Amino acid sequence: MFKLSLLALTIGLSTAAIAAPQKNEPIQPIEPAVITQPAKVELGKQLFFDPRLSKSGFISCNSCHNLSMGGSDNLPSSIGHNWQEGPINSPTVLNSSLNLAQFWDGRAADLQEQAGGPIANPMEMGFTHDLAVGVLASIPQYVQSFKSIYKVEKITINEVTDAIAEFEKTLVTPNAPFDQWLKGDEKALSADALAGYKLFKEVGCVACHNGPAVGGNSFQKMGLIQAYETKNPAEGVAGLTGNDLDRFKFKVPTLRNVELTYPYFHDGAYWDLDDAVDVMARLQLGRQLEKEQISQITLFLKSLTGEQPSFAIPMLPPSTPQTPRPEPFAKVSQ
Repeated sequence: MFKLSLLALTIGLSTAAIAAPQKNEPIQPIEPAVITQPAKVELGKQLFFDPRLSKSGFISCNSCHNLSMGGSDNLPSSIGHNWQEGPINSPTVLNSSLNLAQFWDGRAADLQEQAGGPIANPMEMGFTHDLAVGVLASIPQYVQSFKSIYKVEKITINEVTDAIAEFEKTLVTPNAPFDQWLKGDEKALSADALAGYKLFKEVGCVACHNGPAVGGNSFQKMGLIQAYETKNPAEGVAGLTGNDLDRFKFKVPTLRNVELTYPYFHDGAYWDLDDAVDVMARLQLGRQLEKEQISQITLFLKSLTGEQPSFAIPMLPPSTPQTPRPEPFAKVSQ
């Protein structure tokens, strides 16, 4: 009995050593996606990459949320239909399922509502929901996929956006060095990166950038201590509410994979992460950081880059003679 108890204790200690308890920190690890509806995810992946959901037949969801570029387009503002300049920086789609709402001003409650916005926006994909659905309905493979997955005879925009959202939920980036540190690997972070995290907490960055996504869970005014100067016309939440108190109030962006998602802020005005850290410390916290401190915080932020989504690029079903032809240079009717 004693030997059995000793063996059990030894096994228990070994298991505890392997699965070290998670650190009690204001940031939690990103967990891998759990896929329960693989067929729906695969359909959503096709739709995410399919440019035929735009009037030009050229712009897809991946155009502005490029999954080979951190889920963004690395431009100050996106390029839309007929080369129109978008009004605001394109947020990353990576880990977007962790946001409390979508878009900088939170006008979409969830990923499904967000997915329908760009399709019908004359400055983005320049189409309408009816026309986009008409394109899909002209392609037999899509018709069969929707029928098999959703049990519908007729495709609607509801199924289209639901499938895209289901795919986007899988676009999480677990196992960043910082996550490994959170889970007990003390060697996962360099001394400077760890010093940067301590500074990140001490100066107050963590008040807004917390949780698994290190942001995305609150709305805050840009320029609390000093006014933020920009030529970008975006008003933030005030554009929805009409309340001047909401002016320049934006959803706090996630800092996951932030080294990949330059340029920074809603206007994409800053390309260098060190500069973005300096600006935020001064304008939001009233702190003038030393160069070494900025460098350390930047190293911590780079430790938030996780494993990027990896999958085969989907093969899209071919158009048919019934499929409406793209109009890459057509003006969008208002």
